[in-house]
Amino acid sequence: MVEMHTCTFCGEGLEPGTGKMFVRRDGSIYYFCSTKCQNNFKLGRAPRRVAWTKAGRKALGKE
Repeated sequence: MVEMHTCTFCGEGLEPGTGKMFVRRDGSIYYFCSTKCQNNFKLGRAPRRVAWTKAGRKALGKE
């Protein structure tokens, strides 16, 4: 089976062959579905404070 990943920032599922994988020097791996998620992660934004992410919707009580 093909391994499915979830976006580190927004929590959406990634189809095989799509998205970007970012590996830090310490060996931690991050997966991003879009440059929107990648740039928000680089800016240091917390997913729970961004309304369109799964964590943000949960924090706002929408899900």
